[in-house]
Amino acid sequence: MVKYSNAQDLQTSNENRIVFMGNSITENWKHLDSDFFSNKNYINKGISGQTTPQILNRFKKDVVDLKPTLVIILAGINDIAQNTGPITIKEISENIFSMVEQAKAKDIKVILSSVLPAFDFPWRSGLDPANKIIALNDILKEYALENGIVYLDYYSAMVDKQIGLKDDYTYDGVHPNKAGYQVMGPLAEEAIAKTLL
Repeated sequence: MVKYSNAQDLQTSNENRIVFMGNSITENWKHLDSDFFSNKNYINKGISGQTTPQILNRFKKDVVDLKPTLVIILAGINDIAQNTGPITIKEISENIFSMVEQAKAKDIKVILSSVLPAFDFPWRSGLDPANKIIALNDILKEYALENGIVYLDYYSAMVDKQIGLKDDYTYDGVHPNKAGYQVMGPLAEEAIAKTLL
């Protein structure tokens, strides 16, 4: 697992430094579609397997202390998979909102990402994640609207008729492949441009 030290991150230009914060879906992006991150002020802070309490716990160190212009938060799928035990949709959303509040308190702009669709989890099947993801995304979208935050809707571009992740965009039904990231990239950059206007 590649990890960046804060010292390396701080060598990135101060101008419009952007942190991508999340779990394996964020972490894998720099490996499967490395061109997206090359020659840009993007810092990838995805750690595989993490749930929102874990991401919230490192938010100060991995986002606030880097003094970025903007953070893109993509989190919640591992909570729905119960990676660190049962948790309600309300609790997941509140953890994400706490990240947003930490960022805004330090004048860091925020983009709030939808959770990607998933019909089932290969490592923990039978949890019926598809409808839980819809419910969480509805809460995130409403919060973004109410708080003047750009909502980055990966979900609509990647969902199939079974409300799972389109086969063309994934290798396991949960994680994007390169084609999936190439759908996400332009959506992220559009949201970045909109936020930094």
